[in-house]
Amino acid sequence: MAKDNRMQKISYYSIDLTEVSIGEFSKFTKTTNYTTVAEKRGWGYVYASGWIKKNGWNWKNPYGIKGELNEPAVHINFDEAQMFCKWKNNRLPSEEEWVYAAYTETRKKSSNNFIYGKTYEYPVGNTPEGVNCLEDCKFKNYLNYTKLLSRGNGHSIVGVTKKGINGLYDMGANVWEWANIENIRTKATKGGSWWYGKEQMHLNHRARKDKNMSAVYIGFRCVKDLN
Repeated sequence: MAKDNRMQKISYYSIDLTEVSIGEFSKFTKTTNYTTVAEKRGWGYVYASGWIKKNGWNWKNPYGIKGELNEPAVHINFDEAQMFCKWKNNRLPSEEEWVYAAYTETRKKSSNNFIYGKTYEYPVGNTPEGVNCLEDCKFKNYLNYTKLLSRGNGHSIVGVTKKGINGLYDMGANVWEWANIENIRTKATKGGSWWYGKEQMHLNHRARKDKNMSAVYIGFRCVKDLN
C-alpha cells in the first residue's frame, strides 16, 4: 500500500494530518453534486448566549463570507462528514481512535521531542500553548473574524499551528472534530475549538452533540484502516 503523505500511521489505522479543508470538501461536492443541510436550509449555527441561526453561513461561507480553500470545512453534520470520508474510502475515527492519536505518541522517533508511548495532557504536549484557542494558547491568527463574532478570531487555516502528538495539527482547538460512538442520535466532538480555552482540549474532556448539528465550530478529519 502506497504511503499517503497527508496521513499519519498510528496503529491499525492512519489519520489525516490536518482537518479536512474547504478545498477538499469542494472536490467531494462537485464530484457527487451533494448539497449540505446548512446550504439547503439557508443558515448555520453559532453560539452567543444560546444557539443563533446565521443566514448564509455554510461550509463555503463559514462566517457569512467566502472562506479560503485551506480553512477547515465546518457547518457539516456527522453524517455528511462520514459521507466525505467514505467517498475517499476512509471513515470517521471512533472516539477511542481519536483520543489515542491525539494524546499518545506512537512514533519511535519524534521530531518534536515527544516520548514514544507517553500519553500527554494536551494534543501538543504538557501545555496547550501553540494552538488556536480563546485563551491560554498564545497563537496569533491572521484570519480575524472578530467583527462577525461575539468573541474570538474564529478558526485558523489548517496545518499552521504548533505540530502536536504524532505530527498532527489542530487536534487541540481550532474546530471541534466529529468522532463516532455507539449511539444512534448523539456523537462525540473532540478537541475543543477557538471558542474555548484549554479545558476543552484536555485529555479528560468529553463532549457530545446531536449528530445533525452543523455549526461554525465543528469540523472533522478521516481515518483509513490499514491491512
